Amino acid sequence: MAGLVSRVLVQSGPWGLEPQDPDNAAEHANAYLRLLAVPDGADVGEALRAVPVERLLSAYGELAVQLARPGNVAPRMYPVLGGAGVPRGAASARGRRPGRQAAADRHHPDEMTAFLGFDPRIQSLTPEGARHILSVQRGAQGPEVYQRYADQLPHATPTQILTVVETGAFFRVGAPVIADHHAAGGNATYVYQWDYSAAGEKHTLGAAHCGELPFLFGTFDTYPDGPMLGSFGDAERTLGHTFATAVAEFVTTGSVSDWLPYASGTAARIRRFG
Repeated sequence: MAGLVSRVLVQSGPWGLEPQDPDNAAEHANAYLRLLAVPDGADVGEALRAVPVERLLSAYGELAVQLARPGNVAPRMYPVLGGAGVPRGAASARGRRPGRQAAADRHHPDEMTAFLGFDPRIQSLTPEGARHILSVQRGAQGPEVYQRYADQLPHATPTQILTVVETGAFFRVGAPVIADHHAAGGNATYVYQWDYSAAGEKHTLGAAHCGELPFLFGTFDTYPDGPMLGSFGDAERTLGHTFATAVAEFVTTGSVSDWLPYASGTAARIRRFG
């Protein structure tokens, strides 16, 4: 990648989600082919090219239903450990020498509500159910992690506690670690946090995953009923203009005129939008 990339804008990175195990990836791919009635021994590429895109999408939805587990937010098909371009997971890759690019990174305080906020199995969780989900994901430490957060959030529901735990594990923890690593290499680094939360009782997702996209691209009208956006007016459009301008300046110049670069231990330099 040296010489090909000079600036990177990182958004919505689930840094706690390691690449999938090759055996699991193969199992999921075979299940998908079975849903599409691709016969054994067929030329897979040729067979898939003959399937209408609508059927490819609907079959993926069926696969998602088959593989869905409460609290599991991994896509059904995603990069494979050891596959092309993913020789190692994020944790081990961070131990390497930082690249020589400018980077902007971010996270949302409520990332996981986008994944868990509409799942009835999650919304009706008991403390025992939340502990079980975390024990499946984290082994013996799962119930301990749940209790630690429950003690810190005495008025939170089991659903809210699980959401906070998962937001931290998959999204929040990784962003500052990557920013620290990149800045330590002497690279221009900018970190922001998206804090905008739609008002109103219908919009309870908070600052959720992907919530900044209408602001970045100015596509408010595309999401008239979006639970992450709610109603929008001049204040939202002004916020979007400010955010998009900062991103455009970073992309074109590698710096932002009214934003100090991040350095390890300088949380005050994390710019908050919202």
